[in-house]
Amino acid sequence: MNAREKNTVSNMIHIYCRFKHGGRKSLCPDCRQLEVYAHNRLEYCQFGENKPACEKCTVQCYKPEYRERIREVMRFSGPRMIFFYPVEAVRHLWKKYI
Repeated sequence: MNAREKNTVSNMIHIYCRFKHGGRKSLCPDCRQLEVYAHNRLEYCQFGENKPACEKCTVQCYKPEYRERIREVMRFSGPRMIFFYPVEAVRHLWKKYI
């Protein structure tokens, strides 16, 4: 289990929900379901602590409908991470490109 990965995906989902669904304090039910699913996938990731960035991963562990939803979240939230979670954004980019 990688707590940092879980935190990153949660933060991305929170940014997305805040701007797309108006979820200022808490996630809407759909985004909460996506967060639980993403955490579950991370919990059982076969790569464990050596997990690559999702974009570089050789194993597609998300069901197709969740994969499309998380892609949409990451496309929207990724560029905005630097404004809300700058340290995490840099760490994520570092892992993605290195």
